[in-house]
Amino acid sequence: MSTILVTGAGRGLGQELARQYAAEGWKVIGTERGPKAKYRLDVTDFGQAKKLAKKLKGAPIDVLFCNSGIIGKRGMALGKFDYQSWEEVLRVNLLGAAAVAEAFAANVAASERKVIAMMSSRLGSISESSGVTLPYSTSKAALNMLVKGLSAALKDKGVTVVALSPGWVRTDMGGASAPLSPEASVAGLRRVIGNLEMKDTGRFFSHDGSSIPW
Repeated sequence: MSTILVTGAGRGLGQELARQYAAEGWKVIGTERGPKAKYRLDVTDFGQAKKLAKKLKGAPIDVLFCNSGIIGKRGMALGKFDYQSWEEVLRVNLLGAAAVAEAFAANVAASERKVIAMMSSRLGSISESSGVTLPYSTSKAALNMLVKGLSAALKDKGVTVVALSPGWVRTDMGGASAPLSPEASVAGLRRVIGNLEMKDTGRFFSHDGSSIPW
């Protein structure tokens, strides 16, 4: 049985990822922040990831999906930057993902599929940037750089590390007017993950399988 660990599995795309992989017979380790969660993990408490890894006792993780993320304060503009809010976005979206990847890299390397997927966004593409939603966009641009760095660091262990964009999805973050359902977005992400090869490490993909420029 293949195993996937999904952070932020209590709602939105994380919940849908957990649901779809479980429906296909995968063992799903879905982490949530709540005190009643079976696998409790607040990604901003960096030590919790190490504690959870210790609890899993080296169990192989075929796909590590770093999904946890927040958008932060919307409409932030030059002259009105809220640095506390910006810092929180970076702590969740970037440093939280780094802590999770560091804690579970050995578990992924011990598995058959050996994939680390980071939930990024097209807003994190520097070449396509419009300069909007700066806290979120900068956090995802930095996350993409983390993907590049991890892909180099883990290449010799055969681990494929990629950034994935789910598209504009109807979630609490994406809003009701978004064109994609969570079900369709996640189905696309799963196809991308299922088709990954080692040559794809360090790349940035959309949910439809197309490559996104950094």
